[in-house]
Amino acid sequence: MSKREKLLESIAKTIADYREGEIPAPTSDHVDTWIRQFDDDAQAPMLAELNHVLKETYISRTQVREFLSALVKNKDFVGENPRSFWRKTSLLNIQEGGNSQQEMLAMFDEVLQSECDLTIAKCGKDAETFVYIDDGIFTGNRVRNDLTKWIQSSAPQEAEVRIVVIALHRGGEYYARTGLKKAAEHAGKEIEIGWWRCVSIEDRKAYVDRSDVLRPTSLPDDERVRAYSESLRYQPVLRKPGSIGENKFFSSEEGRNLLEQELLKAGVIIRDRCPYLNVYQRPLGNMILETLGFGTLTVTFRNCPNNCPLALWAGNPWYPLFPRKTN
Repeated sequence: MSKREKLLESIAKTIADYREGEIPAPTSDHVDTWIRQFDDDAQAPMLAELNHVLKETYISRTQVREFLSALVKNKDFVGENPRSFWRKTSLLNIQEGGNSQQEMLAMFDEVLQSECDLTIAKCGKDAETFVYIDDGIFTGNRVRNDLTKWIQSSAPQEAEVRIVVIALHRGGEYYARTGLKKAAEHAGKEIEIGWWRCVSIEDRKAYVDRSDVLRPTSLPDDERVRAYSESLRYQPVLRKPGSIGENKFFSSEEGRNLLEQELLKAGVIIRDRCPYLNVYQRPLGNMILETLGFGTLTVTFRNCPNNCPLALWAGNPWYPLFPRKTN
């Protein structure tokens, strides 16, 4: 088996449970079809780097279940009596966009039954503690909007809210936290917010040089990229080379730079070719702010966030590595 074949097989194995039961399981041929859309000389090093990165950033069903199982009996979270804690805790089901919260709650319900002989339906009577659970926080818009509406309407006068996610991007956490503080003050309520996560990902502009997301060190020598960059209100903030990020998702600066350059170039081409993308679906991922894109490489078993580079998930006429289901 050639090195290329081994890499194709390894990537397919890493993402094997992506949207399991909804779409065909990823295969080496699937990965090969995707990578052949890039320049010939970029394909082999891209496969090598993606093979490394996805082992760090792809979140499988098994990993999520293990995280939830540990959380159910985590003494720092529930104290000495897990069953008593969960009986008095309300699991919020208030997400208005998408199905991620409902799917996470369904998995948590199974874990809760297994670990504590409880169901979510039996929890939350006269609750003072509320848990908002989801698979990830990216820009922070969703959790901020969901909890703001809850605070303004059905939230009690005093409450503790614990936000539990697998992957938390720090920029999104800051945006949501500041917005929720204002919402509570405006509603005249005492709402204490806590954050629990499996992995914390640095994506803030002020810390760009040690970020864990795609932040190019320079713009590719590419006419389309230059034109897209010049169309933005502000010029992109570029990263100083030399860091693979706090979480060490990348294997090296060289490997990281390759992905940043190639995925950015592909994203600009995709924007030109795909007719159904809105203005916020930027080359490196969905972002309201005028940037090159959000740049996360975190993908879960249940879906690929649109905050990932377009080249990972965009469809017709592009062939996606992670076919994405929309809300």
